[in-house]
Amino acid sequence: MFFASKPAMIVYQEYLPIPALRPWLDCVWTCRVQTGATPVTHQVLPDNCIDILCQDQQDASFAVGMMTAPIAVASLGLVQTVAARFKPGAAARFFQLPLCELSDGRTGLRQLWGRELAARLGDALWSEPLSNAQRVSVLQDYLLLRLRSAPPLHQAGAAEHAIAAIERASGQVRVEGLAAQLGVSRQHLALQFRQHVGISPKLFARICRFRAASAGMQSLAGQPDWAQVALQFGYFDQSHLIRDFQDFAHSSPEAWFMRRHH
Repeated sequence: MFFASKPAMIVYQEYLPIPALRPWLDCVWTCRVQTGATPVTHQVLPDNCIDILCQDQQDASFAVGMMTAPIAVASLGLVQTVAARFKPGAAARFFQLPLCELSDGRTGLRQLWGRELAARLGDALWSEPLSNAQRVSVLQDYLLLRLRSAPPLHQAGAAEHAIAAIERASGQVRVEGLAAQLGVSRQHLALQFRQHVGISPKLFARICRFRAASAGMQSLAGQPDWAQVALQFGYFDQSHLIRDFQDFAHSSPEAWFMRRHH
């Protein structure tokens, strides 16, 4: 999710992954940003996903790990991107390292996949003029190659079930109770999340709840009663709602609401 801070031409499109990648990918997407002579910044918010981005810049292929705070990304001139967004808990199959090592960072595909494979992907995407659909196909071909050549991972059954439960409840769950339902300790569940998701289950749930609240607030009208809004989206009180918006959007809920309704 991003919001441009200055006028720019931005064309963003999502694509359904091919069937062989749907268990792991949420979507494949492209973005074309065209600015004038001054840079344009956009804010990217935590969304509980890990993305691979390939841009038409030298060596600009990288993974963005799980985010625990918003980041500002600057663009200048023409920037084209083709990318894949993994489902929570799915990216470890493609990177072969604990996903906590990627959190709140940007790691080059050369480091993650090796110089040769990353260079081949960059050449295939950008050495010749291609349509967005063709670039999406190229990226998925390389993801399939990586998937089929990677050794199997240790099972993360508890984490997978916990992810599904947390998302179904829009983050309104207690981790202790969830671990008990799954028959594991809270410590075991936290370890699985660090390895296979990248952040703790409690933080994952907080981001789920924030995303539900920020999306739901789009449809609010008039001057909201913030105490009632907090309760509506599963917060204990208004102060917890404010804390999450400060942590994940660097904004108060009221300022967030006003920017999107004016």
